Amino acid sequence: MMDELISRFPAQLREALDIGESAVVRPHTHTINKVVMCGMGGSGIGGAYVADLVAGDCLCPYIVNSSYTLPAYVDKHTLVIVSSYSGNTEETLSALGDALKRGAKVVCIASGGKILSLARDHGLDFITLPGGWPSPRACLGYSMVQQLYVLRHLGLTGSGMTANVRVAADLLSFEEEDIKRKAAQIAALLHQKTPVIYTTDRSESVAIRWRQQINENSKQLCWHHVIPEMNHNELVGWKNIQENIAVILLRMKDDFKRNQVRTDLTKQIVGRLTPTVIEIFAKGQSMAEKMLYLTHLGDWVSWYLADLNGVDASEIQVIDYLKNELSKPGL
Repeated sequence: MMDELISRFPAQLREALDIGESAVVRPHTHTINKVVMCGMGGSGIGGAYVADLVAGDCLCPYIVNSSYTLPAYVDKHTLVIVSSYSGNTEETLSALGDALKRGAKVVCIASGGKILSLARDHGLDFITLPGGWPSPRACLGYSMVQQLYVLRHLGLTGSGMTANVRVAADLLSFEEEDIKRKAAQIAALLHQKTPVIYTTDRSESVAIRWRQQINENSKQLCWHHVIPEMNHNELVGWKNIQENIAVILLRMKDDFKRNQVRTDLTKQIVGRLTPTVIEIFAKGQSMAEKMLYLTHLGDWVSWYLADLNGVDASEIQVIDYLKNELSKPGL
């Protein structure tokens, strides 16, 4: 099933764009000088993408908040975007209640659940996502694109980013078979190894996505870090031979020049200590195209790796167990 959901990603992006075009987001009564996006897991990752994508466009801070509470600076001049595919995410509901008390401008994004009920009860703007998707992590396109439209409708960004996403959807469709072929090859190199994902700080969201998809779909641990920060700490940890670690370098040819040099040197250093270093350059022209190309590739890698690991990519029993335990009275 997960492979079917992954294959629908380009179509999901196009559907999300159509939803965003028709969404209604009313102006706020106060000037917005910061944006806080609230979301967890598969719903929250869209916020990380948007933060990276609009860093050079949005003139106010865009902060991802994955917590029960909001920072003290959230006030009537804050846009709070509440994203939960199910509409019932415990932490996100708590943050929504906090946002209402602060007088923030709140926009909700969900397929249903308590969040949309609260949005209707409190007269909040909301965008309804298509229901029926069994895995929130497969709904990145819906979450990310709607957040971009919320910013656009409120005049915090222009229309260029959503236009780039439409081009990216076409790129992914065109490259689909090649992406799957490359993903199968990469998964074979990662099999029975611990993946370590490195990218530059401008696209950390993509590395997070790779890590989360390998965690959830492939059912194995991995970690990620960003350049240049990892050059100031984690690099020192590369002291001994690490034959069971596979390093993945996610790269863009227009990364900041000094970070390109740092990545080349990092590749050289770790390449002496592990036999498996995989360098992947993004395809596409815009930042959105490059990020979504690497994302789609990573999603397919996680599925092929799940197959090699002999696990069901859709299964999340341990998360279901945790939620059931948390729902017990007294906890």
